Amino acid sequence: MITKRISTDKILTKLKAKIDTRQPIMISSAGSGLVAKLIEEAGADCINTFSGARLRANGMGTMSMMWPILDSNQQTLDYTREDIMPALNGNAFVCACLNANDPLKDMRMVLEDCKSMGVNSVSNVGPSISYIDKESAIFKILTSAGITLQNEIDMLVLAKDMNMVTIGLAFNIEDSLMLVEQAKPHIFCYHAGTTKGGRSGYDKGQTIEQTARETEETYQAVRKLHPDIILIGHGAAMENPPDAKYMLDNTSGHGFWTGSSTERLPIERAVSTVAAEFAGLKFSE
Repeated sequence: MITKRISTDKILTKLKAKIDTRQPIMISSAGSGLVAKLIEEAGADCINTFSGARLRANGMGTMSMMWPILDSNQQTLDYTREDIMPALNGNAFVCACLNANDPLKDMRMVLEDCKSMGVNSVSNVGPSISYIDKESAIFKILTSAGITLQNEIDMLVLAKDMNMVTIGLAFNIEDSLMLVEQAKPHIFCYHAGTTKGGRSGYDKGQTIEQTARETEETYQAVRKLHPDIILIGHGAAMENPPDAKYMLDNTSGHGFWTGSSTERLPIERAVSTVAAEFAGLKFSE
């Protein structure tokens, strides 16, 4: 078969048209071809792939990607090429979320591998140093070893120079400003925290009102640096469609990024419910 490819110009033109007509942009993670196909058919604009989504699809928590158990970039490239690209019909573009801190990889070569398979968009979150608490000892140890946000920014800069659509992601205002100022990504996503709910979600106790307020503060700050940037929200209390609608109505962003909320959570609910019905069947007396 021949997989569909979407050029950078076509991606950006479509996104601009959605913004001009006030249609929300939807970016969604997929750890399997089936989920990618269903999400694209539902109307998502972008399918993003990363090792956390792949591990999540196999029943592990997203944060499993932070442990030294696999080559995260290779896993992302492999399943994107073999599972995701063949499943799509060309309506949604694919964004590969990469580990820019891999000391064994020349990120230029990784980006060239992405382009060779028809992936013209990348993000810096897969895994990212930003998941680590800055006040923790492990953060200081990792950064002293050369695992830094700067490496992620440098990768985004290089990707943009290679005519790829870049999606920058950060977890706090300080990192957001640093990333947007230096990388000037086409899209910026503010990550308010790991999505709550389900078997492996983490609830940091934030309400959707707090998530929206924190997200909007970051939007206002980065927009001063890059007025035309596309702004997307993700995570924390944004667990379901009503939550996403609240974010659309109470922030100045252009859309949302779903991960667990359109993959892990609905799968957990659907499979558990149907399997329980089957398991509860009895022979007629």
